[in-house]
Amino acid sequence: MNSRKFQERLVALQANMLNFAYILTSNRDDAYDLLQDTTLKALDNEDKYLDNTNFKGWVFTIMRNIFINNYRRAARGVTVLDSTEDLYHLNAPQHAYSSPENSYTVKEVHEAIDGFTPEYKVPFSMHLAGYKYSEIADYMNLPVGTVKSRIYYARQKLRVQLKDYRSGVASSDD
Repeated sequence: MNSRKFQERLVALQANMLNFAYILTSNRDDAYDLLQDTTLKALDNEDKYLDNTNFKGWVFTIMRNIFINNYRRAARGVTVLDSTEDLYHLNAPQHAYSSPENSYTVKEVHEAIDGFTPEYKVPFSMHLAGYKYSEIADYMNLPVGTVKSRIYYARQKLRVQLKDYRSGVASSDD
C-alpha cells in the first residue's frame, strides 16, 4: 500500500478511533491524547503494515497496546510520599495481604498450582506470568481455545482446593 493511501485510510478511521479511545479512557482529553499517540505510532510503523492485514484491527491493536502500556507505566509510577512528622503512613501496618498469614497462603497457592498435571500447570503458570493466550498456544503447540479451557479449568480446580483459605481470610478481616 502506498503512503498516500495509508494516510487516507488512517484519517478515515479517526472518528472510530476516537470512540474506541474514549471507551478505553473514559475521559475526553485522555481519549484525544491516545488518538494522537496512536496516529503517530501508526504513521511511524507504516512500513510494518502488511496489505493482507485488517487495517482497522491493526490500528486498534496499536491503540489498545499504547493504552495498556501507559496504564502499566502509571501504575508503576505511583509513589507514596509521607510528609507526616513521625512517618506515620510508612510505619503503619500495610494492607492485610502482606501479613505473614497471607504469605503462607501464597505459599499454599503455589503448592496447589505445582500439584496440577503439566497439561494444566504449564498454561496456567504462563498465564499468571503474563503470557498471552496465543503465545501459550504457540509454545504448547495447541489451539488457543484449548489453552483457554485449560486455564479456566485450572482456575476452577484452584478455587476448589483453596476455598477454605478464602473463607478463612474473609472471616479474619471481619
